[in-house]
Amino acid sequence: MSARLAVEIGALTLPSPVLPASGTFGLAHSRVFDLSRLGAIVPKTVTPGAREGHPAPRLVEAAGGLINAIGIPSVGVTAFIADVLPRYAGLGPPLIVSLSAETVDSFAAATAELAAAPIDGLELNLSCPNLEAAGDLFAANPAATARVVAACRAATALPLWCKLTPVAGAPSEVARAAEGAGADALILTNTMPALALDPSGRPRLANRTGGLSGAPLKPIVLRLVDEVCRATELPLIGCGGVSQLKDALDYFAAGASAVAVGTATLARPSAMARLIDALEAHLEAAGLTAREIVAGGALRAAAKG
Repeated sequence: MSARLAVEIGALTLPSPVLPASGTFGLAHSRVFDLSRLGAIVPKTVTPGAREGHPAPRLVEAAGGLINAIGIPSVGVTAFIADVLPRYAGLGPPLIVSLSAETVDSFAAATAELAAAPIDGLELNLSCPNLEAAGDLFAANPAATARVVAACRAATALPLWCKLTPVAGAPSEVARAAEGAGADALILTNTMPALALDPSGRPRLANRTGGLSGAPLKPIVLRLVDEVCRATELPLIGCGGVSQLKDALDYFAAGASAVAVGTATLARPSAMARLIDALEAHLEAAGLTAREIVAGGALRAAAKG
């Protein structure tokens, strides 16, 4: 891997600014490309206890993207550490574990358990329902965001990347709340609530609704990255509709320091490798490094200064 591609997300150096979105990546991708080329390794999201997820059908194409209602099936944190995590050892890039929980205390307890495991950081999925607030998303509320991030920060010194939601009414306030509570980076964002109907007018997903991902999200998330970049000093990871070089460059220009690829990988397992190839060729032709173009490059840095 060329040093030209390396970027920093807080205290972590990533081999490249391209990484998988949680829930869309697994070790089977090693049959397609060298996983050491990724910016980070992000296994499927784990929850404090075991859960089966939603029944099928759980995934449908819609509006040029995908709507999923997977429901985060998980073996639970204890089994994940014992049985799953060892398979991800020694791959090279930082290993980031994605964590979802339903209460502040369960987030904190799972964080403490994972803190003793051989990982490099945690992705806190704050776009999941908060059972202590009638099921509202943690990341829809600045105060709830601050409580869960502060509790997890008290439980570990590991880097905390917070995955936010595109439906927050005040995304900049949520971002500042996460920053103030001890977050190290923000991932913008998770899916958008959506519904798809069959020809008879019935929901196509067994769960009725799901989360829209892919190309339709890019303009929405791009605007969020631009807004949140102006509100916080935290590094941002753009996630929504990334499949080609232009998508990554747009996110970098808006203020992201890296991009996460999800739906494109489901459609084409080699999508991340192709994007890394294209980015490396682009940088080499321009005589630039990734550090010089991410987060808006020198122009945005000067504007913020």
